[in-house]
Amino acid sequence: MQDYTPENFDEESEMYEHFAFTVKEGQKPLRVDKYLMNFIENTTRNKIQDAAKEGGIFVNDVAVKSNYKVKPGDNIRVMFAHPTYENLLVGEDIDLDIVYEDDDVLVVNKPAGMVVHPGHGNYSGTLINALIYRFDNLPNNSSDRPGLVHRIDKDTSGLLVVAKTEQAMTHLAAQFAEKTSEREYVAIVWGNMEEDEGTVEGNIGRHPKNRLQNTVFLDDEGDKGKPAVTHYKVLERLGYVTVVSCKLETGRTHQIRVHMKHIGHTLFNDERYGGEKILKGTTFTKYRQFVDNCFKVLPRQALHAKTLGFEHPRTGEFLRFETPIPQDMEDCIEKWRVYSKHQSLETDSDE
Repeated sequence: MQDYTPENFDEESEMYEHFAFTVKEGQKPLRVDKYLMNFIENTTRNKIQDAAKEGGIFVNDVAVKSNYKVKPGDNIRVMFAHPTYENLLVGEDIDLDIVYEDDDVLVVNKPAGMVVHPGHGNYSGTLINALIYRFDNLPNNSSDRPGLVHRIDKDTSGLLVVAKTEQAMTHLAAQFAEKTSEREYVAIVWGNMEEDEGTVEGNIGRHPKNRLQNTVFLDDEGDKGKPAVTHYKVLERLGYVTVVSCKLETGRTHQIRVHMKHIGHTLFNDERYGGEKILKGTTFTKYRQFVDNCFKVLPRQALHAKTLGFEHPRTGEFLRFETPIPQDMEDCIEKWRVYSKHQSLETDSDE
């Protein structure tokens, strides 16, 4: 049987690369479908196996089956017969919560669950789909994404600024790069934080074993990743969880989620970083039921981009916007308030 390589396909059956990975040293033999599950977001093992059946998974430029065992140094490419969907942008009539708009900028309060830009598994219903439906000729950022100056994660709610002109894009991007913009988030984290306020510093980069996560690199690995600084302040202590304000000095992917986990206070119900497990508290069944109810009320990581400030790119005026904590987070916080008050009363009665 002939080996199919990307070069073997004629123009009518051209293949497009969607993902590419090089297996790192120290990787133990592992089926390629299992290996790719650690690196491709929003997919299933069945989808990866289907791609292999269709001849779309290449290792060292040779198509392989899903049971191929990867080894260090292997170059893996996942190919499909269509271009990546993020390059096929289609406008969609999606309601947006617009906080502010003029000829230069747009400030949007993004709901939890909305993806900012198309990517694997999320090809429609994104903020960009809504933006290009509303506006013609939005300026592209350095990643060719129209209008986007910055982004927040799918399951994080809150404020983003969108550039409507080239001048606004350049001016706003410089503010974010030079750390003159203002960004404050509110989070619920596991555990009772020791200090009332503090700063977390540490380079952030892709986790060496799980590309869906980022991690902090310190000491002898301090040359990896990019510098990241988060300032935090306790807003409310609720026993086994704490409500905190986090101000970003830098804007790395998953920065608050990574930095809070790094100091031992993973975000509440942050599935990607382990916060969907009970990390603090008792072993009582009633407590587990209580936490499960909190997870149902807030079925996402407890993070909201509350405040956004920047200098207007044309007028020079400093604008600051705030949006209230969304109802799901408020409901979760209130549950913890009641629980912590009840626990405090029980403790007092035992003394």
